[in-house]
Amino acid sequence: MTRLALFDLDDTLTDLSGAFSRWAAEFSARYRLAEDAAAWLVSARSGGPLDRFFAEVRQRFDLAEPGERLWASYRARIPQLVQLYPGVLDDLGTLRAAGWRIGIVTNGMRDNQLAKIHRTGLANAIDGYCISAAAGLRKPDPRLFRLAARNRGTTLAPGDWVIGDSPGLDIAGGHNARLRTLWISHGRPWPQGQPPHRLATSLREAVQILSEEPAPRATAIRPPRPDAAPSGTD
Repeated sequence: MTRLALFDLDDTLTDLSGAFSRWAAEFSARYRLAEDAAAWLVSARSGGPLDRFFAEVRQRFDLAEPGERLWASYRARIPQLVQLYPGVLDDLGTLRAAGWRIGIVTNGMRDNQLAKIHRTGLANAIDGYCISAAAGLRKPDPRLFRLAARNRGTTLAPGDWVIGDSPGLDIAGGHNARLRTLWISHGRPWPQGQPPHRLATSLREAVQILSEEPAPRATAIRPPRPDAAPSGTD
């Protein structure tokens, strides 16, 4: 039985946090900001819409460029800085060789996320992707996961998994879609909310867990007994 593994992208397959730190250093040098500017950028980027973040950046550093232009420049640059976690392509290849279908379900802008998928080589290692801005849905909405399965020519099944680093987006979304969930903690303690079915500290460990998971058993259809009356007869 073929199973579907739906992976988050940022900080699950790719090290977005590391890329953001490199971008912050470049940004600070480009605009000749104070020495502590890069550290402020990293600490201030705690989630939420990026357009609001860059509006705040523009105001804090009194920049002449509009926030929309700063954001567009970031979207163009960050895919060039993003790197995969070590062994990602090999790990996904292991799952596919074992019969898994691999999908990516990610929140974000289409141009930004698609550039990451292609520049890192993930496009050749997966069976498809679903990007929130293109779909008009965002995790943890379960419809995004259903759409990801439909784009692969299938439907979600109880043996399918959602794997990601965000408790509120990936794990909650997986529960909403009634799927199995695997949280990549990166060493963090579980915060609050309905816990994941399984926990891993890294993608390598997550793939190992999936590889060892037994496939769900198909329900057998018992043939009728020879002496049983045909359906619809007395």
